[in-house]
Amino acid sequence: MLDGILWILNTGAPWRDLPDRFGPWKTVYERFRAWTASGLWDRVIEELGKGVPKADRSEVVMFCVDGTNVRAHRAAAGARKKPGSANQPTTR
Repeated sequence: MLDGILWILNTGAPWRDLPDRFGPWKTVYERFRAWTASGLWDRVIEELGKGVPKADRSEVVMFCVDGTNVRAHRAAAGARKKPGSANQPTTR
């Protein structure tokens, strides 16, 4: 479960694209939602920060997202749209 969740968070892929080796995508997604709702991730970060001196704890809760891992939807790729498609007005 954890490997599947971390794979999704690292790749930015849709849940349905989770490789089969991690189990059913819906099971992994539901576990992620349950852990998020229960506050598990906050407790994990808090526990990891306990070994850091208080003066440096601000760095523990500060995360960065590398732009190379942020994926856009296929429609955001900038390809030309066909005239009359749903994304472009038609001329009459």
